[in-house]
Amino acid sequence: MRQKTSSTSEYLAFLSAKYEVDPDRLFYALVLAEESKKSVCGGLSIEWRGETRDKVMFLILTKSKVVAQLSVFKEFLLEKGHPIRDFMETDKIRRFITKRARQSSGLQIRDLRSGMAQVCLKAKVLEIPKPSLVYTRYGNYASVANALIADESGTIRLCLWNEQIQSISTGDTIQIENARASTFKGQRQLNIGRKGFLSSVAESSCQVKALISS
Repeated sequence: MRQKTSSTSEYLAFLSAKYEVDPDRLFYALVLAEESKKSVCGGLSIEWRGETRDKVMFLILTKSKVVAQLSVFKEFLLEKGHPIRDFMETDKIRRFITKRARQSSGLQIRDLRSGMAQVCLKAKVLEIPKPSLVYTRYGNYASVANALIADESGTIRLCLWNEQIQSISTGDTIQIENARASTFKGQRQLNIGRKGFLSSVAESSCQVKALISS
């Protein structure tokens, strides 16, 4: 039985990566769909399609397009912890994420839209404001600074936390890997999560034009 639920977890982890939805939210959406017959998770909608003694059938759609039809063991829906997230580091998922990251590496700031994930780009740090101390949802305090970065196509705010703030300086050319674009108070910004990467790199072809007039 464990092998079968592992196969289900890995397949759902792939869907999570492909459609850029949080794996924990996807799991709870399945649980909710079993109870309420329908649920929504990011851009996916999940519909209950019936059940047998030990399985539940689901239909997963994005807009009106069917993404998957699958049967899930009821035992899987009762699992504790992170039954999908625990499979996000398998070779199959890592290869898929790496391939998509390479495909998005040619992005420029003007191409970024809220909700885009696995964003990779090179930019210049124009300014790093004085950090603010904030109280997080995890019950601790953290330093945060919204740096302004730019490439030849435009500017965007880069949200830096704690040690990230000290890892770069104004004037640096930086490489950003696996970031997520979002909008906060009407302003576009990039966020680097736990699996993201930020580093200073040598000056190369990243030339920034005068984008802000005084």
